[in-house]
Amino acid sequence: MIHSMTAFARESLVTDQGILTLELRSVNHRYFDCIFKLPDTLRSLEPKFRELINARLARGKVDCQARLQPNPKVATELKLHQVQLEKLLKTTAHIVESLPQARPLSPMEVLQYPGICSADEPSSEQLQLDAVALFDTALSTLIDNRQREGEKLAAMVRGRLHLVQEEVTTTRTLLPELMLRQRQKIIGRIADLGIDIDQNRLEQELVYAAQKADVDEELDRLETHIQEVQRTLDKGGPCGRRLDFLMQELNREANTLSSKSTASSTTQNAVELKVLIEQMREQIQNIE
Repeated sequence: MIHSMTAFARESLVTDQGILTLELRSVNHRYFDCIFKLPDTLRSLEPKFRELINARLARGKVDCQARLQPNPKVATELKLHQVQLEKLLKTTAHIVESLPQARPLSPMEVLQYPGICSADEPSSEQLQLDAVALFDTALSTLIDNRQREGEKLAAMVRGRLHLVQEEVTTTRTLLPELMLRQRQKIIGRIADLGIDIDQNRLEQELVYAAQKADVDEELDRLETHIQEVQRTLDKGGPCGRRLDFLMQELNREANTLSSKSTASSTTQNAVELKVLIEQMREQIQNIE
């Protein structure tokens, strides 16, 4: 299957700690790159997320963003450390005895003293398990979307490729008549100039002119590249780089065809070829 590098996926899950949302956004890129924006509670999962995504994607730049909307119904309990509290109270009592003018600590000041109490947060282990499962689901959704978009891109490339083949076929059909016209044109010019030229020399010049204008090899190579593009699309998989290379080869042959053109019809065909090739290349930039 042909996959696009451009896609988006969003998945959400209600957990004990709140609503966890994961967004994956991928765009075209020459290589593979992945950027993570994770809350502190999930930051340790970045290596696992990277491992999962590296195993399933070959090219593209992927932005992964995770958000946790806390559940207001989940209350954070304070855990009181009794041993530290007793030590603090004993110390403050001793200070008050030694300094009668000293003010005793208020309950709030006691709670704010380091080590007296700590927030008893819900276990993050289950949240991390949920996050890994949700990431895998979001990644599958992203890949499905990349595949659907890739099928559309492949269909557009196939359509343009068919038109390229038609232009090549049309140009090949015109060649015999164009070569004959060129021969007659050269003979006519010599006759108009009234030059008496050796027949053998004339034939040599005609053959030389025909060889310069002959584009059979270019048309053959164009058809070979067309077949290779079709084969690559049929094979599927990560093939964007190969398709881009084939577009360069097609464009090179189209340029040569244009430079050898001796008639407006073949010049127009060459221009149309280059337009179609550029249209294919624009679509291929998004293929993985």
